[in-house]
Amino acid sequence: MGLTQPPALHGGERIAEVLRTHGVPCIYTLCGGHISPILSAAKARGIRIVDVRDEATAVFAADATARLSGLPGVAAVTAGPGITNTITALKNAQLAQSPVVLLGGAAPTALQGRGALQDIDQRPLVAPHVKRCFRVRRVRDLGPAVEAAFALARSGVPGPVFIECPVDLLYDEASIRQWYADAGGKGTSLSERALRWYLNRHVHRMFEGSHETSLPRAPAAATPEAGDASIRAASAALGKAERPLAVIGSQAVVNAAEAARLAEAVARLGVPVYLSGMARGLLGRDHPLQMRHQRRQALREADCVLLAGVPCDFRLDYGRHVRRSATLISANRSARDARLNRRPTVLALGDAGRFLQALAGRGAGGEAPRRDEWLAALRLRDDAREAEIDRQAAMRGEYVNPLALLRAIEREAGENALFVADGGDFVATASYVLHPRGPLSWLDPGAFGTLGVGAGFAIGAATARPDRETWIIFGDGTCGFGLTEFDTFVRHGFPVIAVVGNDAAWMQIAREQVKMLEDDVGTVLARTAYHEVARGFGAEGLLVTRMDEIEGALKRARELARQGRPVLVNVWLDRTEFREGSLSM
Repeated sequence: MGLTQPPALHGGERIAEVLRTHGVPCIYTLCGGHISPILSAAKARGIRIVDVRDEATAVFAADATARLSGLPGVAAVTAGPGITNTITALKNAQLAQSPVVLLGGAAPTALQGRGALQDIDQRPLVAPHVKRCFRVRRVRDLGPAVEAAFALARSGVPGPVFIECPVDLLYDEASIRQWYADAGGKGTSLSERALRWYLNRHVHRMFEGSHETSLPRAPAAATPEAGDASIRAASAALGKAERPLAVIGSQAVVNAAEAARLAEAVARLGVPVYLSGMARGLLGRDHPLQMRHQRRQALREADCVLLAGVPCDFRLDYGRHVRRSATLISANRSARDARLNRRPTVLALGDAGRFLQALAGRGAGGEAPRRDEWLAALRLRDDAREAEIDRQAAMRGEYVNPLALLRAIEREAGENALFVADGGDFVATASYVLHPRGPLSWLDPGAFGTLGVGAGFAIGAATARPDRETWIIFGDGTCGFGLTEFDTFVRHGFPVIAVVGNDAAWMQIAREQVKMLEDDVGTVLARTAYHEVARGFGAEGLLVTRMDEIEGALKRARELARQGRPVLVNVWLDRTEFREGSLSM
């Protein structure tokens, strides 16, 4: 009796097998027939499938997972509108330099361009927003494409990668051969026989080599590191500086597993530091070297500025915040970002986090006593700003003072809290008040300023860090993007705490628009009962309209979350002038 060969893996299984070997814990998706074999095969291999209500949410969730783990997050969406719905989220991941792998369905290979369901030319739509588009045309190439995508997403400047997976490459060979046989018909005319010949040849090419059982592994992505010359130059510049300052951004923590070592290195440098993006919380809640306020003034006074994973874009007024006479050290994986709008004195091309660790290893911070006066001046300004926030938080109005609400959240949130920021005015105010508890405990959209990331980021956080207490800080305008995902929170058991700052306006726009144009057109919302919408999806909803209700509501929200219940706290806010003049260009 002869040995029988095991059945060949169908395309969906080949993809799932590669995902399993890479340790992918979860795929975020909105189902579609084009991608069903991927989801089914992944589930069979122990990979969690989190189905959401909008394809953009799936990519946002994958983005958040990537930022928190350092490994590529994976989303799978169907063809056509499934792909087009992801474009904003893909661009956000690209500009935030997040390694995301997007698996997209596509029409059958033989029917593309012939009017098939959801058939469009997807490549020109997606290509500008990803590092590479893989268009797979043979079953045996699916596994290698996923391997290459994982390596590429993490290499150099991290970013999203797209793999187009035609539906006829994903199902089992027997079913696809039968489908093509039926499509060829049984006619005897020359044209009908020519069609069958063409289809048979097409199927042969699709499945050629697909019985190979081994799935090749691509080499792991190497972390680019700055050269020794730039490390020596930066060390010398910092060593002689009297008023050094560091600004550390998201790219510095892209190697998430090294966050603790990076925090230790920054502390050893002894240089006052501002943290932004995913680097917020790197030094814990209240480290003496970390400054939070008056960054623009500090940069203009510093004689040596170290930008670690931070470009001179609009957030630094295109480099104008750094005075021309200062020594500028720019550490970045991207040559373009390192030189953007301002040529650095010392250019360190490579991973910013590794660069900071190398500097600390050289003792580059210099002697701390020389900088006591500089540190004291920065700390004095920080303390004065905190006192001013306290003064403004004490003001009382008809509803709830947003600063008082945020101070209450700061007091109430657990030491393991992870904050997701999604909104305009209220969330920007929160960035001044909330203190992330530790490394990788703050998620915001990044440079693209995308609204609507909150629900997806929270889903990614809840799956990547289930031990953390996940809070979403929502503006009332932006919470409308993600309200439907409360259904996802409930179905998948994500005990998210969402706080909506409800001032019945798109306030970040309204404040400057009304002042400059004397018109509030398009900026007016209502005191909508968002908490009732959450209840309708099976979550808990709480309403707060007075200051004396805040503490009890937040404690109740945490209690519900500990019970495994997602909850939305809808807080009616008074309007303030805290962020007067905050329009960005």
